[in-house]
Amino acid sequence: MTLGDEAGTRLRLSGFPPTRVVGRGRGWYRGDCHVHSVVSNGGELTPDQLVVGARAAGLDFLATTEHNTSDAHGAWSRYVDDDLLVILGQEVTTQTGHWLALGVPPGHVVEWRYGVRDNMVDRHLDEVHRAGGLCVAAHPHAPFPSGTFMYPYRGFDVVEVWNGQWSSDVPWQADNEATLAEWGRSLAADVRQGQWRPAIGNSDTHLVDQIGIPHTVVLADELSADTILAGIRAGRSWIAASDAVELSFTVSAGHRIAGIGERLKIGGEPAVVRVDVRGVPSGIVSFHTEEGKAYSASLPDTGSGTVKWHTSAENSTFVRIEVREPRGHMAALSNPILLA
Repeated sequence: MTLGDEAGTRLRLSGFPPTRVVGRGRGWYRGDCHVHSVVSNGGELTPDQLVVGARAAGLDFLATTEHNTSDAHGAWSRYVDDDLLVILGQEVTTQTGHWLALGVPPGHVVEWRYGVRDNMVDRHLDEVHRAGGLCVAAHPHAPFPSGTFMYPYRGFDVVEVWNGQWSSDVPWQADNEATLAEWGRSLAADVRQGQWRPAIGNSDTHLVDQIGIPHTVVLADELSADTILAGIRAGRSWIAASDAVELSFTVSAGHRIAGIGERLKIGGEPAVVRVDVRGVPSGIVSFHTEEGKAYSASLPDTGSGTVKWHTSAENSTFVRIEVREPRGHMAALSNPILLA
């Protein structure tokens, strides 16, 4: 599909979106890194509609990730002002899995016509990395043939463990559960080897009312493409079902404290793990280490509460958290805090 004659004229005449939102300093920024417009197969929304939806969902940034084309890149500057950052990207839909190229140059298209047997994916990952971009394994257990991710995660920067495309009513589905379990199992070995692969969550928006369900909340020095991608690459992020969910997650020992994606050196000292949550009535907070689920506690009916747990570097090389609704659907999950 195309944007149509009028929108196509806008594409040709408009510039590319700004790479930085002026006046936004260090903080936590909410964004959706997997978004499609009418340019993509199955997409029903124009960039204008996506911008309206992103603002309504409380997002600070989004990534335009059309299927195998950069045709929409130029459209975005028309709709974006100083309160929304747009990161240029592409969903690379190969024969044996899809992946996101985030932070590509304007107009750049990554080759997609290959499969795992062709041994071509690594060269295209390198291509994106040389341009300063980020490579994301997208919806690895998606319930359709080419969407099942058959490549090794080696070479990819991030795994999309939560993809909300299949149902906006129940955005946590069986394929997400399978991907989270797979990522959680690999995390223990990766952390011990000193190089772990962070998780993100995105809506994979194609239809109305999907954007931001879920989205990734990133700690960045400013609201710019470079710093947002750096925060995602470093794992300084957590995933939210919506902007109604708020989360703070830290580990402290003595006067030292670390946040999501950071490492805390505690030696033999005991550590206090603390989670503050809002927006998940009667939710269940669980702490996960290399040994699986280590502890869980319930939130009050108000949805706001604090949960603490004690551990040590001897018992845990990392801690991550999940917050689920009473019926088991995910409301939030985090990247780990590392202990040493």
